[in-house]
Amino acid sequence: MMRAALRRPSPGVFQDYRRFAIQRSERAALIATDRASSAGKVGDRQDMAGAGLGRLGFALGSGSDLQKNGQVHRFGASGFRASGWIFVRSRSERTLGTIQIYTEGGEILPRKGWLWMPTDNVPKRVGRYKMTPKRYMASPLASSIGPLVQIEGRHSGEALLVVRNVTTRLSGRSNPRRLPRSGRARAGREVQDMIVMFVGIRRTSRTQRVDPAARHRQQQALLPRYWHEAIGTI
Repeated sequence: MMRAALRRPSPGVFQDYRRFAIQRSERAALIATDRASSAGKVGDRQDMAGAGLGRLGFALGSGSDLQKNGQVHRFGASGFRASGWIFVRSRSERTLGTIQIYTEGGEILPRKGWLWMPTDNVPKRVGRYKMTPKRYMASPLASSIGPLVQIEGRHSGEALLVVRNVTTRLSGRSNPRRLPRSGRARAGREVQDMIVMFVGIRRTSRTQRVDPAARHRQQQALLPRYWHEAIGTI
């Protein structure tokens, strides 16, 4: 006659299993949240580029508990929390304001005076910075083209910054230059009494172009899948 006996493992075996299961779960959560934050950042950058915002998305960065110290935040007997985040890396007020206006919409108001927008008559950049009236006047353009003069605009609530007595190309971009002392334009150019360099307005509205909250909700919904994929590799 054969007999069989089944004896359960000691309590220590169950405790070890429970500890290792929690550790695996924690590690998978760290990987999942890191993956979600990184994918969210990439998605935000793609959305901004697709909305015509150029390289603005590269002002965004991402981080996670996995990258920070590789540890979850524990609470209670076995509870834990793992986090990932997306943030703006730049401290520039201009960059922060631009991201806010195009992700939330709203009105842009100057701190004082006017909002100046360059026309096609003025170079878009001076060095690596966007052209402004202040940068124009501090650059060699104020001598090669002429100083800016403010006049009333064509509509109420509008002002113009112009340069007087210049020559421009007959075709293509105007490429203005100061009028020669002779008062005559060179071949291929014509004399202009005045050209508009900047248009000033009191305020302007911008609509929301990208919706990062929707992109982030999408990544939150994918977290369970990321977790299952991660725990299968641990």
